[in-house]
Amino acid sequence: MTEEGHKKLDWAAAHMPVLQSLKPILIESGAMKDKKISMALHVEAKTGVLALTLQEAGAKVSITSCNPLSTDDDVANALREKGMDCRAACNQCNEDYYAALNGVLDHGPDFIIDDGCDLIKLLHTTRTDLMGNVIGGNEETTTGIVRLKSMEREKVLKFPVFNVNDAYMKHLFDNRYGTGQSTFDGIMTATNLVVAGKVFVVAGYGWCGRGIAMRAKGMGANVVVTEIDPVKAIEATMDGFRVMQMDDAVEIADFIVTATGNCDVVAQHHYPMMKDGCVLANSGHFDNEIDKNALSSMAQSEFDARYNVKGYKMLDGRTIYLLADGRLVNLASGQGHPAEIMDLSFSIQALCADYLLNNPDMMPGVHGVPDEIDLFVAKRKLELSGVKIDKLTPKQEEYMSGWKEGT
Repeated sequence: MTEEGHKKLDWAAAHMPVLQSLKPILIESGAMKDKKISMALHVEAKTGVLALTLQEAGAKVSITSCNPLSTDDDVANALREKGMDCRAACNQCNEDYYAALNGVLDHGPDFIIDDGCDLIKLLHTTRTDLMGNVIGGNEETTTGIVRLKSMEREKVLKFPVFNVNDAYMKHLFDNRYGTGQSTFDGIMTATNLVVAGKVFVVAGYGWCGRGIAMRAKGMGANVVVTEIDPVKAIEATMDGFRVMQMDDAVEIADFIVTATGNCDVVAQHHYPMMKDGCVLANSGHFDNEIDKNALSSMAQSEFDARYNVKGYKMLDGRTIYLLADGRLVNLASGQGHPAEIMDLSFSIQALCADYLLNNPDMMPGVHGVPDEIDLFVAKRKLELSGVKIDKLTPKQEEYMSGWKEGT
């Protein structure tokens, strides 16, 4: 219902005070006035608040989803009622998904806000006719940054893109606390199973994996981490988690959650080793971390166990469960990150868009978020939360900038 979509937008906006406080700044800047912004993000309430903020700052926004299953149709309908060109719909087939991506590019964007790099990829492949209009863009997530840096290395990236994912006020909170909480929102909604006392395997110990492992530990799970990076593996060990290879972990796992950004993390040879009833879920951007095609080909039969839970009956009688078709479980089965978390990430998005549109001569490539934007969002969040912190005295500043003073 459209009414429900408006309620969701209002609720999110009420819990995103930092982004709300930026509206006068963006309007006064004037950089977004009459600019065409194409967005491919998970279309739900928090994203809707960002899109409406840009629209209120004068931009002409066209938005679609960056994942076929992550759209909240209530919110999408509400955005359309507010005059926005919204092409997103839940449960899109692959053809409709790419038609929607192309649709938001059809109006000739000046700026791109991407999550996973699909829009930017299209602009550099099949929609090169629109390249001349684009001033720059933002990229939201780890997977998209990996793709962009590959494009940059190959010297094919044609415009500047801000690496929003690696801003402190994004990844330290969004990737860790947001993913940690929302992943369990999705898992609990789909399964209604207990986590305490279970063996919970987390694939990948980046910021997202850290957050998932932290929440699993807090819920009483016996957490196992799999990693390819020796430094992260040591960190996971010192954080109190068992670290082992996936080949060993699958034999004892009750739950396996992938959060690596890579493909075939759970692969064909793992399925014969899994326990009866093992639950698989993915919190990475694309649905290729768990090889669901191999699982389907090895199963004797498939059935819908619950909404967003598919059971695969194996030849030996075991059943393996896959949540949300292997797509982002926190959005395909849950409500996504909390509004207070996305307030920080989307404030970075809005300020980066304003910065780049005010500096259209930036060189092509992947650019870090300016420190002043990160600090502005941090200070604004503290201010709005009523939290005060200390400041260095002049003597302390002098001490910290010198080298002659000893202990």
